[in-house]
Amino acid sequence: MMRRGLLLILSSPSGAGKSTLARMLMAWDPTMRFSVSATTRAPRVGEVDGREYWFKARADFEAMVAAGQMLEHAEVFGNFYGSPRGPVEVAMAEGRDTLFDIDWQGGQQIRNSALGRDVVSVFILPPSIAELERRLRGRGQDSDEVIAGRMAKSQAEISHWAEYDYVLVNDDLDSTFKDLLTILQAERMQRDRQPGMADFVRGLNREFEGR
Repeated sequence: MMRRGLLLILSSPSGAGKSTLARMLMAWDPTMRFSVSATTRAPRVGEVDGREYWFKARADFEAMVAAGQMLEHAEVFGNFYGSPRGPVEVAMAEGRDTLFDIDWQGGQQIRNSALGRDVVSVFILPPSIAELERRLRGRGQDSDEVIAGRMAKSQAEISHWAEYDYVLVNDDLDSTFKDLLTILQAERMQRDRQPGMADFVRGLNREFEGR
């Protein structure tokens, strides 16, 4: 039976493992759609429209917002970023889930959108702040100044943990991934996400009548 796709939101402070878990989910279920954001910033060298971002003129982006075609959006350093609604609705109708790797502000907007009832939100916490910093430094990508900024931002992000449907402490990646799969598989089986179930049960009742 065809089910209705859901919107899976993953949020966490930087370094808690959100992006790694998102990649693991996409590998586990290749039919899952990753939400590609739209932006008004110019493409960087090597970026492809529709892969890294959907690149939009500012007027076009603002028109999409005005028409309700963005599930969430924000202005960051003078450029707009947002999640287009159309591709998500297509995936839902096809029974495919859409994965969002976004912060708490974007997640809040999506939960309050017209598709909010199909949102499943998961917040990923680190086992400790010391471990969070260790992971950020272990990447070897950021300066001390950048890491300090990420750590300062983490406290504000963690303060929104209670707004999510589920909260996982990522003290072991494989174990956390298994817990995430358990959440996803249970949510997929929710009665109201299986629109064909009513017809199936009516068919069972007709079999009773024919006995």
